[in-house]
Amino acid sequence: MDREITGLSSMATRGLLAELSAHIRRAHGAAVRFESAGGVEVARRVREGAEGDLLVLADDALAQLAREGRLLGGTVRPLWVSQVVAAVPEGSPVPALDSESDLRAALLAAERIAYSTGPSGTALVDLTARLGLADVLAPRLVQAPPGVPAGSLLVPGAAELAFQQHSELMDLPGVVIVGPLPGGTAISTTFGGGVLAVSTRPARAAAMLDLLGSDEASTTALAAGMRAARHLA
Repeated sequence: MDREITGLSSMATRGLLAELSAHIRRAHGAAVRFESAGGVEVARRVREGAEGDLLVLADDALAQLAREGRLLGGTVRPLWVSQVVAAVPEGSPVPALDSESDLRAALLAAERIAYSTGPSGTALVDLTARLGLADVLAPRLVQAPPGVPAGSLLVPGAAELAFQQHSELMDLPGVVIVGPLPGGTAISTTFGGGVLAVSTRPARAAAMLDLLGSDEASTTALAAGMRAARHLA
C-alpha cells in the first residue's frame, strides 16, 4: 500500500478522516487522503465520474450510489453512527432538552433555527412535522449553504438554535452544544464507506476501508463525536 489512496467524503466525517488518515500513515505506513464537501456535492461528483478510490457518505446516499453501480459490489459497509445535537451561541441561555416538551419549548422560543442540507437537516424538518410544528416553524428555519456547518450561523446571530451532527458542531468557536435530542425525537445518521467503481486500486482501497472500520479506529471516532457502527446493536 505504498501508493496514496484517495477518497471523497461529506463534511460530517472530514475531521475524523483527517485524524484516521494521519494515524494510518504513522502506524501502517499507508497513505490515504480524503477530499470533503457537502454530501449532495460529493454525490454529484461521483455521478459525473470523479476519480478516486473510496467514498464515505451517509448510508442512504451511499446505498443509492451503490444501486447506480458507482460502488463495487460487496464493498459497502457501515462505519460510524453520529447523533444530531442542538447548539446555541456561547453566552446565551441554554435550554433544557430532557424531554419532548423541553424540545418543543426550545423550538418555539427560537426566532431562527439553523439546519443543514445533509441528512440531519432532512430529519429535522421531518421531526417538526411529527411534532405538529411544521407550519409555525417553517418561516423560522434557516438552511446553511452546502458544506457549511449549521452552527456557524449562530455566532453572527443568523440563528439562535442549530441542529446538526455532533462531529460538525463540537469544535466550532463560540458555540455551546446543548445535547442530543431526547427520547423518541433522537436523530442519528450512519456513515458508511465503499470502494468506488472507478478505482484503479480496488484491493488496496478495500484494505484501507478495513483500517477505517477497525477496532483501533473506534477510539478516534468516539473522540470525534461518533461511535463505531458495529458496536451498536
